Amino acid sequence: MRLLQQKKNWIFDMDGTLTIAKHDFDAIKRELEIPLDTDILTSLSKLSKEEANKKHTILNSIELRIAKLSTPSPGSADLLKELNEKKMNVGILTRNSFSNSIETLKAAGLIHFFQPDFIFCRERALPKPNPEGIYRLMDLWQANPKETVMIGDYLFDLDAGAAAGVDTIYIDPEGNFPFKKFATHCVIDLGEILSL
Repeated sequence: MRLLQQKKNWIFDMDGTLTIAKHDFDAIKRELEIPLDTDILTSLSKLSKEEANKKHTILNSIELRIAKLSTPSPGSADLLKELNEKKMNVGILTRNSFSNSIETLKAAGLIHFFQPDFIFCRERALPKPNPEGIYRLMDLWQANPKETVMIGDYLFDLDAGAAAGVDTIYIDPEGNFPFKKFATHCVIDLGEILSL
């Protein structure tokens, strides 16, 4: 049976999954003056409240610049159109901010596929790899894990999916799949999901 028939609930990472990856995380860390060997949100969570607030303001402006340049990843519109036609639930779980998520989806021409209530970002759920956002989306949809899938381009997406007990689809446009062993399925572009 095709995956599209098995799964009713589709949760997408945003940057690098629905859109073509444009973030240079090391450059962002240098601009924020935080360690290069730790992810950004973890680094900011260890700062004093005042310092963290300052750096979050800078981070939001950096991400907004990137958001405005967003382009859809190959196959994303085709897949979302198909899910829409089949009346599937679609949501987003991103480590980005809500306002920048909306800007990203607008710039990429994908905003009309998503209800704002189903976009979970760093203000609305603990950041991935924590699975809280997946649980909250499943609660909203009254969904069970067997009918739910998490799609993303990084280990945090796959770890969050595994922790929530849902299947995962790992997208890597390069086709290298360094985190393959943590994924249920691997694809080079989102259009491939239509025939899985």
